[in-house]
Amino acid sequence: MPVRYAPSLESPQPDEAETIAELTQALRHISETTFEDYGHAVRSVHAKGHALLKGELRVLDHLPPTLAQGMFARPATYKVVLRFSTNPGDVLDDSVSTPRGLAVKVLEVEGPRLPGSDTENSQDFVMANAPAFAAPDPKAFAKNLKLLAATTDKPQGLKKVISATLRGAEKVVETFGGESALLKNLGGQPNTHILGETFWTQAPLRYGDYVAKLSVAPVSPALTALAGTEIKAGGHPDALREAVNAFFREQGGEWELRAQLLTNPETMPIEDSSVPWPEEESPYVAVARISLPPQSGWDEERAREIDDGLSFSPWHGIEAHRPLGGIMRARRSTYEDSVRFRASHNGCPVHG
Repeated sequence: MPVRYAPSLESPQPDEAETIAELTQALRHISETTFEDYGHAVRSVHAKGHALLKGELRVLDHLPPTLAQGMFARPATYKVVLRFSTNPGDVLDDSVSTPRGLAVKVLEVEGPRLPGSDTENSQDFVMANAPAFAAPDPKAFAKNLKLLAATTDKPQGLKKVISATLRGAEKVVETFGGESALLKNLGGQPNTHILGETFWTQAPLRYGDYVAKLSVAPVSPALTALAGTEIKAGGHPDALREAVNAFFREQGGEWELRAQLLTNPETMPIEDSSVPWPEEESPYVAVARISLPPQSGWDEERAREIDDGLSFSPWHGIEAHRPLGGIMRARRSTYEDSVRFRASHNGCPVHG
């Protein structure tokens, strides 16, 4: 049976505030370094957008009561903005292959708002292409982020060589049935088509009366056919953008948004985001469908509107989808600091 949400499910560490301050400082270092390089402020993580897309999200009919929760409580259709990205805080040639991200902004969502989100009307879901986070908690996240921050501003030629080496190492690990989040984070992500990826929130969130992790998976045949398809990035610094534009120039696509309910706190921890929740205990079940028509996948006008003009955060939303666990709590003030930095240095407002 699904576990009912209660504030007592969370258990912050006593020194969590100090750890989050370290995270904020590391992310600010990345922002300041890249601003010096570009003369333009970009996100401190997931700086490079590869696809900026608009469409609609339709909540499915006849959901069971445990899934008809929060913004999914009743059938409805919402406008939606999707931003596909890669992990680093600097804008790199696509031959430097790192984990991919998907930020989903659902517009005009009604309901009591999360603290600090009361002037907005969106519900954001921030995802990555792995079912679990690369670190269990904020302290480990800070350690990993310092490694990432140390690579910011390194020559791209060196990063390309390192990325190619790490991709080879990751292939060896996968040959023996394994997978290394660290290798992928440092540049060993297989260089596959971003539209064929499945994405997960990795960390949990409140799901109305319950708790869940969410996932977005491609379901239209043209998108599922892209899963695992290699992208040749040599000589094409924006190979992923080119691939997205080629796809959406001719056709649209559909994804399912799926929920995995918390049913066993022992095997599905709230505070350790590095643990995938076992799908044999609680499978991901479709609760909504995202449909995008043919359109420009990325262009300068959309970059100004979405990359520069919007922010995405799991803390933009309604109380019924409150982010849970240390990784989610760490994102609140760190994301807010990044938004303030971009707004002040670019001289334009950033909307939630």
